Amino acid sequence: MSNAAVYFVDRHVDEGRADKTAFREVGTGRSLTYGALADASGRAASALLAHGVRPEDRMAMLVLDQIEFPVLFFGALKAGVIPVPLNTLLATPVYDAILRDSRATTLVVSEALFDVVAPVLDNPYLTSVIVIGDAPAGTTSYDDLMAQATGPIPAHDAHDDETAFWLYSSGSTGAPKGVHHVHAAMRATSDTYGAQVLGIREDDVIFSAAKFFFAYGLGNAMSFPMSVGATVVIFGGRPTPGGVIDILVQERPTIFCGVPTLYAAMVAQIEAQGAPDVPLRLCISAGEALPKDVGQRWKALMGADILDGVGSTEMLHIFLSNAPGDVVYGTSGVPVPGYTVRLVDEAGAEVAPGEIGELLVNGASAADGYWNNRAKTRATFEGVWTRTGDKYERRADGRFVYCGRTDDMFKVSGIWVSPFEVEQAISSHASVLECAVVAARDADGLEKPKAFVVVNGARADDLEDLLRAHVKDRIGKWKYPRWIECVDSLPKTATGKIQRFKLRKDL
Repeated sequence: MSNAAVYFVDRHVDEGRADKTAFREVGTGRSLTYGALADASGRAASALLAHGVRPEDRMAMLVLDQIEFPVLFFGALKAGVIPVPLNTLLATPVYDAILRDSRATTLVVSEALFDVVAPVLDNPYLTSVIVIGDAPAGTTSYDDLMAQATGPIPAHDAHDDETAFWLYSSGSTGAPKGVHHVHAAMRATSDTYGAQVLGIREDDVIFSAAKFFFAYGLGNAMSFPMSVGATVVIFGGRPTPGGVIDILVQERPTIFCGVPTLYAAMVAQIEAQGAPDVPLRLCISAGEALPKDVGQRWKALMGADILDGVGSTEMLHIFLSNAPGDVVYGTSGVPVPGYTVRLVDEAGAEVAPGEIGELLVNGASAADGYWNNRAKTRATFEGVWTRTGDKYERRADGRFVYCGRTDDMFKVSGIWVSPFEVEQAISSHASVLECAVVAARDADGLEKPKAFVVVNGARADDLEDLLRAHVKDRIGKWKYPRWIECVDSLPKTATGKIQRFKLRKDL
């Protein structure tokens, strides 16, 4: 049986973990054991089929991080239905586009999110709306759905290469794209990164600030812990720095999964208020490269390293990473066991160590392609290789250093400039909370760095001069930002990635 739900859910009952807590919610007192999840997901499968959802239909999931999410996700897999988790922080027109693009026949939505999607429920594909909570007229409540179950049913006999679920890309460079993942992909990530880098254990307690709908969060809070029978802390609210610190103190996880923006904000708060007592043994970061300064300050404050790595929706999770006992902040580490990478130039030729090239990756978790986007599929998936769109430099010691997205790179005086290198230098100044660097043109039409800066605290009158001098001292005189604009916030996707294309568009 290759159905992912058998390995990640049902297997634990056979192996004696039926009474082990799989998920517990922050603030509600609700929890779910592996045995209860096996039963509930089997009943959800029966209920979906009884409700008229057919195998291979798409079931969109606009669901907060709550107990019902894993029940429905794995229930759909058991029924042969394709769950499509959706970003819970998008605007109504984007949901309209995704629902129409995916041709989902069923939408499951948390009650708190219903109003944002209600105006776009009239489309030619959607036949059923299921609401977790109070169900408005014309919809079905989750409880009424589950009441249709005739009992737990065996999992659909899926093939390793059969499409299991879709994820929509974050949209950091444009419109989100539907990405197909097969049943074998979840186990591929847990057998590689989960087992051989993170070293996930059954006695671990994991808290991921990144949500289930995000490929990174799906691995953190489902694939990895459920591969060994660990316990996951789930939180449906917005992960603010103070709120996350409170959760760490209350729930006492051993592994915390965050993103660079959150780590930077938490470091600033902890430095001001003092470090909490939390039994963390490891932290991980992805989504964007972690600034060196942030990683070093976190380790000094919390006593636990952050394993910075890079992954993508297309590869499902991290494929290039630092490892426990082998962390070099300011780098993305080395390839995760089971993955191979290449750096190539514009002509497809491999570049030498110390040169910048586009990162290509080969691994078993690669997606099966994009939905209804043949041109983009052919441009991204080249045989066994997946183009990441990230520019990297491979150092002489074999470690990889992030330089920026392919679309973000630019040349100054004929030499490539990495926006991320300039951003790291700026962010290391005590007055800066976060920043983004893009190319702008001077009076002669030549490209030079421009920085957008979010200030940490009060702004000094001579901040621009201080930051320019700071960058010159750290990375070289020609890389300093010619223009510096202080802003209240940076445009980001819901997964924390800076949308530099929006900053460029406004220039």
